Amino acid sequence: MKIEINRVNDAMHMEAVNDTGNVISIDGSPEIGGVNAGARPMQLILMGLGGCSSIDVLSILKKQKQVVDKYNVVVTATRVDSIPKIFDEINIEFNVTGDVNEDKLKRAIDLSVDKYCSVGRMIEKTAKITSSYTLNK
Repeated sequence: MKIEINRVNDAMHMEAVNDTGNVISIDGSPEIGGVNAGARPMQLILMGLGGCSSIDVLSILKKQKQVVDKYNVVVTATRVDSIPKIFDEINIEFNVTGDVNEDKLKRAIDLSVDKYCSVGRMIEKTAKITSSYTLNK
């Protein structure tokens, strides 16, 4: 795996490019000289966690022949006050609409959060990760 970071302007705006050419903008806050032209690095960590868990959950539900019509994840986090300002608590809220068995949804979430999500396995060493869900039929 390889990521290249290229500076876009004379401030903090950068672009990250992966080995297949996908681009993500990264920037700092205006307080440190950024211009809000991209996600901040710590936001990218939460995006990675939400994306990783989503891939797990959706894959598991698909294998179980559950029909997901709408899907949304909201990741919230708090950070410590000291430097480095690492995450100390993170919650992943899964919002699912469809013909999905609640027990199967809960099991898929638990498998992702407790076992499969590689991003979560790295983050859990410093932050408590919890999950919640809403199922709408």
